[in-house]
Amino acid sequence: MRDADYVIVGAGSAGCVLAARLSEDSDTRVVLLEAGGSDRSLIVQMPSALSMPMNSRRFNWGFQSEPEPFLDGRVLDCPRGLALGGSSAINGMVYVRGHARDIDQWQAAGADGWNYAACLPYFRKTETWTGGENSYRGGSGPLGVCAGNEMRLNPLYQAFIDAGNEAGYPVTEDYNGAQQEGFGQMHMTVDQGRRASTAHAYLRPALARGNLRVASGTLISRVLLDGQRAHGVEYWKDGHRFEVYAQREVLVSAGCIGSPALLQRSGIGPGEVLAKAGIEVVHDLPGVGQNLQDHLEVYFQYRCKQPITLNGKLNPWHKALIGARWLLFKNGLGATNHFESCAFIRSRSGVEWPDIQYHFLPGAMRYDGRAAFAGHGFQVHVGPNKPRSRGRVQIRSSDPGAHPSVLFNYLAHELDQRDWRLCIRLTREILNQPAMDYYRGEEIQPGIGVVGDDAIDAWVRQNVESAYHPSCTCKMGADDDSGAVLDAVCKVRGIEALRVVDSSVFPSITNGNINAPTIMLAERVADMIRGRPLLAPVHAPVWIDPSWQQRQRPGVAKRPLMDATGRVDETGV
Repeated sequence: MRDADYVIVGAGSAGCVLAARLSEDSDTRVVLLEAGGSDRSLIVQMPSALSMPMNSRRFNWGFQSEPEPFLDGRVLDCPRGLALGGSSAINGMVYVRGHARDIDQWQAAGADGWNYAACLPYFRKTETWTGGENSYRGGSGPLGVCAGNEMRLNPLYQAFIDAGNEAGYPVTEDYNGAQQEGFGQMHMTVDQGRRASTAHAYLRPALARGNLRVASGTLISRVLLDGQRAHGVEYWKDGHRFEVYAQREVLVSAGCIGSPALLQRSGIGPGEVLAKAGIEVVHDLPGVGQNLQDHLEVYFQYRCKQPITLNGKLNPWHKALIGARWLLFKNGLGATNHFESCAFIRSRSGVEWPDIQYHFLPGAMRYDGRAAFAGHGFQVHVGPNKPRSRGRVQIRSSDPGAHPSVLFNYLAHELDQRDWRLCIRLTREILNQPAMDYYRGEEIQPGIGVVGDDAIDAWVRQNVESAYHPSCTCKMGADDDSGAVLDAVCKVRGIEALRVVDSSVFPSITNGNINAPTIMLAERVADMIRGRPLLAPVHAPVWIDPSWQQRQRPGVAKRPLMDATGRVDETGV
């Protein structure tokens, strides 16, 4: 374990991809280090058990935010994966690439070459889509992607899509294809009934290679530097200190929280932060740990008048039946994350591409799987996806076992607060369309009394939760961007032989769950590291509402959106 060509820190969504791709070259020696252990557990592999590994300290680092000043001082959980597969072993398995314009934004922000046309062939390379290969979707990649049970097991999924259409929004056949905007089926990283983490899709098939070594249970304390060049890492295992050396490069894939913290412990980061933590400054790089972004969401819940929801499946008898069917056949309610329909809409006219996302769930419960009330219900997880507020990650000391200080500054920007007001009103309008009449009972939350700006603001501050998409803390950027940590090939500025490859490198967060773009990014950077020609850009068309500057949605709602006083709000048309 003392010598390799490449040392990869973190066997998560990006690290497993890098290990698999770099070790394809038989003359290249790769060492992959992971702080967690094995992901071989039924609660990890079974899709419907998704809340269990996330709520287990065995699989979750258990990070938390500082008291958030614009959320009434609340402390929010920030779970990150602690096992082979990283956060792809504990996430909700929702597969969303983001909108094409999100990727184009990266290039506009100074990440040269990172545009949608350049990244589309790598999205295709990552996946095997059960719907078949086409200009947008892959048919022979490692990552299995499907649409769950194709909405067959509950009519509420289709009712939600129909309600969106009645409200004037389009229906999209594939939000990961030409048209993100609209209502449709949701896709998930589930492969033949099992969670398709990157450990399952990429790492496990590569483990038999003699040139790939994996060490779990390793706590990385710092990157070893010889002047301004990285030449290895120091780590702790079973109470003993070890070093492993990289002849070519050190690749940091420890995630949005772990990667900036490791750089800072290594003396790379904002000088003031390092000095306060007692770390000698090797390279004063102000952007390390800055630019933190995340998505917030709320659970918009209704009682259901028909006894068809998941709330009726939470007793031990039904859980046993679901589990037995999954164990025997890998299908049924155990083989899905239950988010089988979704939507992406624009919050107002003048917004070019979607900035609000919906996950529909035919049940009303908390993320830990417990029902909040007796009887049947349904909910949508919803929130604005293009926040302007920015946070930071800062170490407190050189101790690799100490959690860093994480402050998101959620809702610090006034426009983020405005977007939430629109989001609540648009959601209520959608769920009150005729398609939901047969099912919709009493609004549980926010509650019919939450209508005015002040009431919505107060309810949001007390009820929003992280959607668990932290990112952007080691961003790529241009040479003249003082906040850029990396160049366009993910090399750390001012340090040789050191790259960061994970969701922390995004200049800005995408409109959707971040696992898919993280895997894509690692595939593309793997080609850069290997010196291979990049895949040719694919200039596939992308649908944008031609009247986006004049209207919030393509159609006209059958029921106009009302403001708090009962007057028609023109932003809803």
